Amino acid sequence: MSFKQAKELVERIEFTELTLKKTADNIDRSTLKFNEALKLQEQIVKLMPIKDKKLDFLKLLVFLNIGFIAGLLVGVFLFK
Repeated sequence: MSFKQAKELVERIEFTELTLKKTADNIDRSTLKFNEALKLQEQIVKLMPIKDKKLDFLKLLVFLNIGFIAGLLVGVFLFK
């Protein structure tokens, strides 16, 4: 093996090493972001039943108000 070939081989190995380090860093960052996303997803899953109950309660209140207003209107027109 000549000196030129050895130098090219060393350069390729160094380039490969840099690429592997960058890839490992990217994998680490991706893993951290994925873990953060999983934590947020767990929080959302925990809050969903509470929000569903609140939404159902609000729907019930809206329908009760609509029924009350409709009852008032019917009462006004029937007893006029």
